[in-house]
Amino acid sequence: MNKKVIILLIFIIILAAFFRLYQITQIPPGLYPDEAMNGDNALEALTTNHFKVFYPENNGREGLFMNIQAIFLKYLMPLKNGSTAAWMLRLPSALFGIFTVLGLFFLTRELLATDPQSSMAKYKDYIALLATFLLATSFWHILFSRIGFRAIMAPFFVVWATYFFIKALNKKPGYLPEKIGKVSDFFKKYYYLCPAVIAGIFFGLGFYSYIAFRIMPLLFLIFIIYFRKNKNFWKITSVFIIVTFIVALPIGIYFLKNPADFFGRTGEISVFSSPHPLSDLASNIAKTALMFNYHGDYNWRQNFAGAPELFWPVGILFLIGLILAIIKIKKFEFSFLLTWLALAALPVVISDEGIPHALRAILMIPPVFILSAFGGWWLYDKIINSPFFSKKNNKLIFNIFTIFFLSLLILQAYAFYFIAWAQNPNVSSAFNQDYVDIANQINALPLQTPKYVIVEASGVLVRGIPMPAQTVMFLTNTFLPQEQQAKNIHYLLPNQINEIPKTLSQNPVILR
Repeated sequence: MNKKVIILLIFIIILAAFFRLYQITQIPPGLYPDEAMNGDNALEALTTNHFKVFYPENNGREGLFMNIQAIFLKYLMPLKNGSTAAWMLRLPSALFGIFTVLGLFFLTRELLATDPQSSMAKYKDYIALLATFLLATSFWHILFSRIGFRAIMAPFFVVWATYFFIKALNKKPGYLPEKIGKVSDFFKKYYYLCPAVIAGIFFGLGFYSYIAFRIMPLLFLIFIIYFRKNKNFWKITSVFIIVTFIVALPIGIYFLKNPADFFGRTGEISVFSSPHPLSDLASNIAKTALMFNYHGDYNWRQNFAGAPELFWPVGILFLIGLILAIIKIKKFEFSFLLTWLALAALPVVISDEGIPHALRAILMIPPVFILSAFGGWWLYDKIINSPFFSKKNNKLIFNIFTIFFLSLLILQAYAFYFIAWAQNPNVSSAFNQDYVDIANQINALPLQTPKYVIVEASGVLVRGIPMPAQTVMFLTNTFLPQEQQAKNIHYLLPNQINEIPKTLSQNPVILR
């Protein structure tokens, strides 16, 4: 990479960091109970020193994200005098989002390097920069990078795992950077397998991220079709599989012992459990296909309700890239991206809840923006090399217009997320700002004051209390019985209201 590419990449990463960290202590407002449940499990892990590979409560969640959150809470809570705040749970998401943006650059670049004779391979650095820029300014990815959901890890692990796997395939045996210095003959001989080891580590960790990740092993079947005749392919693949198996073994053992946790709510929300599975499946496919440019997720927590997942100019570039990929499907880079897109869509279309669903479709994000970059570069190449732009001045004008267009994407991302979405009252409601207000009200009371919270809100029970109470529990740090006792807080169901002493002067807090 030349200095220009490095400088542009650094700028894009700084831009990605800005969109994912700016005002993270205030935006999004509130704290959704699912986020709080993660936080409460993280706090419990810190207290008990028992970090789990899988947390079965709240329909079950792979444990890596909560364990990472626990580490952040351990070092962030002293800054807040032992109190908790929503942003502490969201900071890990932001970091995963930023490093996914960085990973997309290297993946796109390496993907194009698989075919040195391709017309795009010559410009792989700039196409990779475009893909990275489009992801950095994507409302879809920005939004989930600022919420305390474990799903944000899934694209991160797939991006970095596939990057290192493809890098291993592109690396020639015997290649060794001169800076390595003196090493053993064994290391010199098998150095090209190091990226396969790293790929296996990333991919194995992905099984601890999000349920949709479990479909991604099928993505590697596409490599067999294109690289099976490569004499080193099976060595690279064997190393990758072995490392992946070792890393994923603990959660695999857990699921063997607890098969019900492996499936979770899958059966309940499956389209095949509906009265009309085939027609519903066809409807889900259509809705998911239209989510990019027509109607997106209607959940305010996951989107600006009903808006397309892509800003319309980016949506056009995606369609161009998609058509280009279909036309050139015989080429590995296009076949790889289409396969990834199709596999990532499966967890969405086979579910029968909230379609289109931006969260379940989160693994579609990387291929969508790589294809958009392909479409953007194709369009740029056609225009800049047309007879109309044969003169130098005309090319300068077009390049200025391109810079203006990219600047527009930055402004649109800021305005759409921080103004249009974040300031919409529906967003506060979607993230249960009223529960946060209750927690603040409780925290303002003296420790010696008995505090009774009547939980009328419905939800799955977590240790006898409906799950929505997790928001108040996390923000008051009263998930564990000993903490409730120390802070004089009592959580009751509506039928337990008679347990409140009649001498209590304060009215109980009602959690609806």
